[in-house]
Amino acid sequence: MDTLQAIILGIVQGITEFLPVSSSGHLQIAKELLGVQIEENLTFDVTLHAATVLSTLAVLHAEVRRLLGGMFSRRFNAEQAYVLKLALSMIPIGIVGFALKDRIDALLNAPWILAVVGAMLLLTAALLAFAYYAKPRQKEIISYRDAFIIGVAQACAAMPGLSRSGTTIATGLLLGNEKAAVAQFSFLMVLAPILGETFLEICSGELTSGIAAGPLLAGFLAAFVTGCAACRFMLEIVKRGRLIWFAIYCAAAGAVSIISYAL
Repeated sequence: MDTLQAIILGIVQGITEFLPVSSSGHLQIAKELLGVQIEENLTFDVTLHAATVLSTLAVLHAEVRRLLGGMFSRRFNAEQAYVLKLALSMIPIGIVGFALKDRIDALLNAPWILAVVGAMLLLTAALLAFAYYAKPRQKEIISYRDAFIIGVAQACAAMPGLSRSGTTIATGLLLGNEKAAVAQFSFLMVLAPILGETFLEICSGELTSGIAAGPLLAGFLAAFVTGCAACRFMLEIVKRGRLIWFAIYCAAAGAVSIISYAL
């Protein structure tokens, strides 16, 4: 992989991480189109995810500061309750990460990956469309039960092509939660899992395996810059309830991906 390819992939990751169109799916499609062959797909993908995590912190820094400040209060408060809900939502993806990491990495290198991505994009489209047309009551505060269910949805989105943000936001909306609250919760709940996975990769000494440091850094910076813009954009889009356009896009992208594999 050269630097230009890494930048292109970083831009793809940064834009699609927050939009409900599956960053992992688009990353695999982009790799196929660019003819990129990486020995350790997951290492590069985790690096790009770490960049978008930092972009989340940059965009939601005020909320993160508020939560961190409230955690040290002696009295149980709303901030501590919110952090507990975030922790609860992370349990399913933690289990999937430890139990299925090797299988997911193997799937990313499978010859039929485009077919898998296409099928999952179609499923993402169905979820987004269902959430758009459903009209449940709007709850301003996400409950512990809903936090865990949204966490299960995030764990399912470990499948390449199934949008993490799309799945978690759609699930939260179908459970009757307020749009802005669901979007913010969706973006914050992924912080610890991605940072934890990145830390494990660093400790293993394999973070740059299969790719040079230069392209890795270029991809990281590209993902961070575009991620900041996409995060702000998506927060506004969810508030306005215009997810149906992303459903249409995912359906079209899924069909193209499946057809490309068949040809």
